[in-house]
Amino acid sequence: MMMTVRADGPADPDVVWDRYVRPGRWPDWSPQIRSVSYPDEKLSAGGRGVVNGPCGLSIDFVVDEVDEINRHWRWRVTRAGIALTLDHSVSADMDGEATGSGTTTALDISGPAPIVLGYAPIARIALGRLVR
Repeated sequence: MMMTVRADGPADPDVVWDRYVRPGRWPDWSPQIRSVSYPDEKLSAGGRGVVNGPCGLSIDFVVDEVDEINRHWRWRVTRAGIALTLDHSVSADMDGEATGSGTTTALDISGPAPIVLGYAPIARIALGRLVR
């Protein structure tokens, strides 16, 4: 199953993008993330790490793609043989025009339906915090 989650907010797209590509910043805006183990300061294609969540839950991930120019990145997370693909994008302005009105971020979540449906509301909260 694939589901798209979006959030609009007043933050500058460059700020939002920086929050995305620096795993050390993820706990600042994503309430389900307690910490991230990643070897570099910024994401890069092929990078591998671990997201640490509540109750000792840890999820391995690999970054498939990072496109700095188009502000797009994709990663896969796995836990106990279950995988999700998370495809993120950041665009200037809530209306897609260059008017300085903020940012839209979108997340395409692909994976088993129960996991996608369970994760989407949590992702929506995180994305809302990301663009504030």
